[in-house]
Amino acid sequence: MRRVAAVARKEMYHILRDPRSLAVAVVMPMAMILLFGYAMDTELSDLPVGILDEDQTPDSRAFIARATSSGFIVDAGRLACRADIEPGFRRGRFRAALVIPRGFGERLAREPVSRVQILIDGADATTAAAVETYLRAVVALFSQDLAAPTAPGVMPLDVRSRIHFNPELESTNFIVPGLVAIVMIMICALLTSVAITREKETGTMEQVLTTPVAPGQLVVGKVLPYLVIGSVDAALVLAAGHFVFRVPMAGSWAVLAGYSLLYLLVALALGLLISAVARTQRVAMMMALVATLLPTLLLSGFMFPLASMPWPLRIVSRIIPATYYLEVIRGVILKGRAWYPFQGAVMLGMAFLIMALAVRRFAARLE
Repeated sequence: MRRVAAVARKEMYHILRDPRSLAVAVVMPMAMILLFGYAMDTELSDLPVGILDEDQTPDSRAFIARATSSGFIVDAGRLACRADIEPGFRRGRFRAALVIPRGFGERLAREPVSRVQILIDGADATTAAAVETYLRAVVALFSQDLAAPTAPGVMPLDVRSRIHFNPELESTNFIVPGLVAIVMIMICALLTSVAITREKETGTMEQVLTTPVAPGQLVVGKVLPYLVIGSVDAALVLAAGHFVFRVPMAGSWAVLAGYSLLYLLVALALGLLISAVARTQRVAMMMALVATLLPTLLLSGFMFPLASMPWPLRIVSRIIPATYYLEVIRGVILKGRAWYPFQGAVMLGMAFLIMALAVRRFAARLE
């Protein structure tokens, strides 16, 4: 037991004197607890809903006021006609649309039941189911207020709901595109994270230094083979999602390939930056996993909607490349949308910025 105690005491001294071991022992568990505690909140809030009031009567306005009074439903804009609903879904203006048909108030006065319609963006299957439940609850509360005391079992409002883009709410149509984003950034970052550290560990860095190659040229030369490998991996993953999991393709494969190339450049640049900073392959691989896997799983919108997170984590999610790529790949595959200028510009800017940092760091190490 004295030997066990001595080893335990020595290990404790080692942890206390090594900041990296102390960080792994204390900071990482606390960070994971905080991330899981805040990010794994499936409660929706501030749900943007487009409203189409075809009736334009005091009864329809009272219904809209009641629906938006709780703060959960946010009026994302009044629609002029039904043709505005699907473009609003494609542009991400709102997650659902509430349609009050013409004659709503008249039927409330004459007939026992009057209908309203709920249209839901089903690209996110999990969120779509929750949105439908919440909206039906709001309508039920308003209907309960209107119910006649003589007929307590009859609800004056009849809800008819319809889900766009993923009417069957197939979870694979939502999960598989997210898995593509995770696999691509994790594999590409891991591949390139050992590109320079391998030279350091095997002792061939000195041979590289004797060649007349600039740091930028060396970095780009190391990226190109991994770019080809990453492109092949991306094609295989997308093909598996389409043919194995039967994920539909509503948009263009060429458009998706272009945005996927931008995302690959970001992932490869991130791995090169890690490779230029780390000293060993083991450290580089650990850094690549921590920098890609956990943030992409928790904070990119893959598992949990960004709207359910507190605002500090929403800000953090905006520096995660997968956040933008997930919007693109789900929009192209499920909605058929082809134009994402903001997301494309952000990913291109991230690729150039991270690549420039990697080249500068590598040049400083050479000097």
